Amino acid sequence: MQNLIPVNIVIGDRSYRVRIDSRDEETVRKLTKRINDKILEFKTQFAGKDMQDYVSMVLLWFVTEQHTGSLSGNSEGFAEELSKLEDLIDKTLASPVSS
Repeated sequence: MQNLIPVNIVIGDRSYRVRIDSRDEETVRKLTKRINDKILEFKTQFAGKDMQDYVSMVLLWFVTEQHTGSLSGNSEGFAEELSKLEDLIDKTLASPVSS
């Protein structure tokens, strides 16, 4: 059985409490930082957009990077990271909203 731990992550100024495998915590935190760094980069390049626009641009950027295989020259590793991120998003969306 997996050792799930609760983790709070913030993406685009929104906080999410998710349960992840303890072995994935470092990866999730690194990906979260990367996402937020890219959001900040897009905010400085494209002023006046809303957060949903920035998050959408980052997702498009990630998909483009995966498709071209240019992220760190390791498209397989990136595909695995993207898959983990997708699983995390799916789990977050499936979990009940807490007030």
